[in-house]
Amino acid sequence: MNIPLPTENMLAAIDGPIGWMTFNKPARRNAVSLDMWDAIPVILDYFEQDPAVRVIVLKGAGEQAFVSGADISQFEAMRSSRESNAAYDRASEEASRRLAGCSKPTIAMIRGFCIGGGVAIAIGCDIRIAGEGARFGIPAARLGLGYGAPGVKKLMELVGPSFTKEIFFTARHFSAVEAREMGLVNRVVADDALEDYTRQYCATIGDNAPMTLHALKHTVGELLRGEKADLAASEALVQACFDSQDYIEGRRAFMEKRRPVFGGH
Repeated sequence: MNIPLPTENMLAAIDGPIGWMTFNKPARRNAVSLDMWDAIPVILDYFEQDPAVRVIVLKGAGEQAFVSGADISQFEAMRSSRESNAAYDRASEEASRRLAGCSKPTIAMIRGFCIGGGVAIAIGCDIRIAGEGARFGIPAARLGLGYGAPGVKKLMELVGPSFTKEIFFTARHFSAVEAREMGLVNRVVADDALEDYTRQYCATIGDNAPMTLHALKHTVGELLRGEKADLAASEALVQACFDSQDYIEGRRAFMEKRRPVFGGH
């Protein structure tokens, strides 16, 4: 099922348990423009409200790129003043906030270039699966851009301070294997197997209890907040799992040696 959107530069479709979010500007290697940032929360609303969607996958259209960064051709019109720059930043920050806070598991399926804003989008997902030909980089130092603390922190939580500095200091492209060694991606697979592998991964996740996945995702997010963590909310979600019909179904399926069928309640 395809979902109508206010821009042709983003696509959204539901296929079984997967909600597919596609950055659809292949002629510009899927460089992100303001309308695309604005569409991300809209798409997430559709997917989060549909109980059939168990996993959300982000990908780029075509073979060349996941997302090659921000669409710099828009900067003169959209980011040439302090006011327009602030509006653009608000849209990108809201999209990033919504992606990071999504209640369902998210996967970035990365083929080709994943540069600048593409890296920011990818690390906002829970899991990153890359084709062996993928290339990663943050060219801020070659553009004279400042990079805010929230984005730096998110990257540093994944790869640590030394690799974060290397990525920014060199502004070079890293291979998929290098990205995996840094902890930037979870898995690297052959380019021609990337979509099949991702679909199988989603099937594995989709078969599991949604409430358990949501509780775990919330708890990890809270633990990353350190002393500000709201563990009481996490405990409430854990208790809700034990009170659920899915917990009964899981126990019965285990005893009956069959595959459980979870309903998310």
